[in-house]
Amino acid sequence: MSKPVWVFLRGLIRQHRHWEDFPNQFQKAFPDARIILLDLPGNGDLWEHESPSSVADMVESVREQLDRQQVRGAVHVLALSLGAMVAIEWMERYPCDIERAVLMNTSLRGMSSFTERLRSENYPDIFKSLISNSKVEREKLILDISTNLYKDKEALAQKWVGYADAHPTSRMNGLRQLFAAGTYKAPAARPHEHVLILQSLADHLVNPVCSTRIADTWRWPMVSHPSAGHDLTLDDGDWVIAQIQKWLAE
Repeated sequence: MSKPVWVFLRGLIRQHRHWEDFPNQFQKAFPDARIILLDLPGNGDLWEHESPSSVADMVESVREQLDRQQVRGAVHVLALSLGAMVAIEWMERYPCDIERAVLMNTSLRGMSSFTERLRSENYPDIFKSLISNSKVEREKLILDISTNLYKDKEALAQKWVGYADAHPTSRMNGLRQLFAAGTYKAPAARPHEHVLILQSLADHLVNPVCSTRIADTWRWPMVSHPSAGHDLTLDDGDWVIAQIQKWLAE
């Protein structure tokens, strides 16, 4: 029997290196899994590419990347935020591509308002991060918005500056990704049966009600973390793994 393939997708202007140690944690918990960390165009290893202005085109990029790696058969997907929107559209367009999916802290137009999908109290900090000339300050702002439990944000911000220096996401690509996320609308019907929603109740970026509405509308199981922030695997990767293990066992 071939190893199960898990495809990890991150969110807006983030790249696969921002998973930090979580893929290693996941590999220890699922030693038979093959983990593939993909970037959306404009981020990470694809930083020189133009970001698509639609989620549908991001799906095509993900499928092309897997094809180049000769991945055959249905995969499992673990995705955060914009990455989870890509996973939903992927399931909608190509349901046989995906065996199961775990979606974290995402939102959909048509189910939630703009201010729920991007909490208004963060607009000043988001604007600062877009115009700031200090890379460290920009990364610290992102961490302050997206994490609650991570202990050493100062050191991690410095590390993330290194990622940005080596693989910079341009402001125009960031805007294209923001446009794609903001305009992506929920499919008319449930796109897949085997999906788990993980929600952070203390998410300061996306209102957790967005996850609740997705889970309720499409009758997907959901588990809520009481104190983690938007970047759930960074705040509590062990909890995420435990929920996936329990879900797969059921």
